Amino acid sequence: MEKIISRLILAINMKHILLSFLLFPSLAFSQKTTSDSNKVKHLDEVEVKAFKRDENSLLPLNDVHNSYIFSGKKHEVISVQSLNANISEKTGRQIFAKVAGAFVYDMDGSGNQMNISTRGLDPHRSWEYNVRQNGIMTNSDIYGYPASHYSAPMESIQKIEIVRGTASLQYGAQFGGMINYVTKQADTTKKISFESINSVGSYGLFSSYNAIGGKVGKLKYYGYFQKRVSDGYRKNAQSDAQSQFLALEYEFSSKLKAKAEIGRSQYVFHIPGPLTDDMFYQDPRQSTRSRNYFSPDIVVPSLSFDWRINESTQLQWINSAVLGTRNSVQIVALANVPDAIDPATNQYKNRQVDIDHFNSYSSELRLTKYYNIGNFKNTLVGGLRYINNDLNRQQLGKGTTGSDYDLTLVDPAWGRDLHYKTQNVAVFVENIFYVTPRFNVSPAFRLESGTTKMSGYIKYLASDKVPNKIKHSFPLFGVNSQYKINNNLKVYGGWSQAYRPVIFSDIIPPTALDVTDQNLKDASGYNAEIGIRGNHKQILHFDITYFQIQYDNRIGSLILPDASGNNFVYKTNVGSSLTKGLEVFVEAKPIRTKTTEVSIFTATSYFDASYVKGSVTLSGENKSIVGNRLETVPRWISRNGVTIAHKIVSATLQYSYVADSYSDALNTEKPSADGSKGLVPSYGILDFNTSLKIAPSYTLKLGINNITNEQYFTKRPTGYPGVGVWSSDGRSIVATLQFKI
Repeated sequence: MEKIISRLILAINMKHILLSFLLFPSLAFSQKTTSDSNKVKHLDEVEVKAFKRDENSLLPLNDVHNSYIFSGKKHEVISVQSLNANISEKTGRQIFAKVAGAFVYDMDGSGNQMNISTRGLDPHRSWEYNVRQNGIMTNSDIYGYPASHYSAPMESIQKIEIVRGTASLQYGAQFGGMINYVTKQADTTKKISFESINSVGSYGLFSSYNAIGGKVGKLKYYGYFQKRVSDGYRKNAQSDAQSQFLALEYEFSSKLKAKAEIGRSQYVFHIPGPLTDDMFYQDPRQSTRSRNYFSPDIVVPSLSFDWRINESTQLQWINSAVLGTRNSVQIVALANVPDAIDPATNQYKNRQVDIDHFNSYSSELRLTKYYNIGNFKNTLVGGLRYINNDLNRQQLGKGTTGSDYDLTLVDPAWGRDLHYKTQNVAVFVENIFYVTPRFNVSPAFRLESGTTKMSGYIKYLASDKVPNKIKHSFPLFGVNSQYKINNNLKVYGGWSQAYRPVIFSDIIPPTALDVTDQNLKDASGYNAEIGIRGNHKQILHFDITYFQIQYDNRIGSLILPDASGNNFVYKTNVGSSLTKGLEVFVEAKPIRTKTTEVSIFTATSYFDASYVKGSVTLSGENKSIVGNRLETVPRWISRNGVTIAHKIVSATLQYSYVADSYSDALNTEKPSADGSKGLVPSYGILDFNTSLKIAPSYTLKLGINNITNEQYFTKRPTGYPGVGVWSSDGRSIVATLQFKI
């Protein structure tokens, strides 16, 4: 009798799938037919070719993912590595193209920072979001300066997970929700692998990302080094950035593993200065400053443990820190004030030096428990988070009269030298109750309790007027629910309370004539949403949501009389706003064959955002802003695109439209002479990106950003990097070569 042993070898690469079947027959020994024992049968090689399509739709997460509950919440997952987008310069309108309502703020140099918001919130360094990398918080100081100055290269990111505001009870109390940048992982099939992504482009762009990873025994490792330089679109707008990262994960057993990560991002941005409107329309590439610089240098270390106690219980313990500095040296003045040489000294003016020292520590313990009630499997997630932060802000230092990046002080005394220390404990719990196999309800509760203390020195204030203490004490409630109409269609909705802490800059009086309310309250309010998401035969994907955000206790200024009848500026809680809107994402794939796919999408949102309470000071008077539109909130944001993929080629054409918006609460339309106030005009941007898999491990990409060379700006900032108009980039070309071995 003949016995046949078969072996199947499957090799998958980026260009095709090769199936090879090798058959090794052996013949049983027989005393009667010994002549057949050495016979070998040869089969022809079989080659099967197909084309792997990267999934570039916005895919939802499971109801429970990595100990977090996503059921009933608005959320999206962006597969960054499958995008036709300019990732070397972190072009937000391309990366977040399918996130309806994502507002992208171009602020301090292409590729340096990601500044986004949703639902009409403030986009400054994404600070209305709880920003994370691999589940680790990267906000510089949640209570002092919640901006995320840490900025990993987008080449290192595998996917981006976004959860809107009703998730605030799980992550922290931010109105925006959570953004989690998930880095690439080690190739566990190899002891060592290498990837390199190199880009060149317009305005002197050069970017190089190099990573290694693998698995040796029970140890997985992954690390990268990135370097990017650019001359910038405007004069005096050079950037020099670098970042490093290392992750080590050791699996003690199938149930217990530990992971240590450390990431660093640093860049120096030559700040070209603000423009007036006349300057912008005359030449948007010109500069008003040649001696201004900004440089954050941030390190994020973490150590986490994941223990699967049993099949129904998981315990996670995450310890992390955000350490580093935010440095700037600049001439701080309005756009129409030139930085000129003083004829009396034949030198420039001394620049202002500001340095923030971040020392933020957090420890979070999370428990996930699966249990049954009747025939339904429910999920309980609870935890405890402790935060201990010390933000040391040194400002108004007298710098040099030079022109290079130099933080040297010519006078050792700072104008302000303050500490902002916070200790905070949060307890949270959320539970998915399945009422039926298709319908579940997830109530949630979070208790925040802590205190922030400011102390230090302000040269223009008496020492007894500097200290300030703010208590953060909030019981927060929320509930989400989800109904699964069928496997491809879900209705979801929820309501959740949220708050935003009073931050450092809110309580610092800018001059001796200003007074800050010693009883400032944290902003508070709620998020509410209801939506429907689904797909039809993987041809049509959609997610449509209606939302509301109530934002109370906004901080503003009033003109008040003192005991002598003299007016002074009083900073306190003065305003409330209500934002209502509709977010629509629809993607259709009318052509899907083995070799060709055509995808058409729109991500469009409408905002109705206005003040329901508040007033501001104007010419020494208090003026009501009730009914005025919220600043920096356009009524429409719409991004639309088409992607055509055929065999080894893929191309995307995208059009982005953002309607006009106001720059101040008074809704000033006519631009001021210094560019600080006025309407921000609408704009439309056309982008084209394509990729070609020139070999199994090699990909060539080419992008043309802003094809029509639209001259536009996204916002008039009221603080950094300077009050006025900031030109966004015109037309540029970026070419990228990527390979992995």
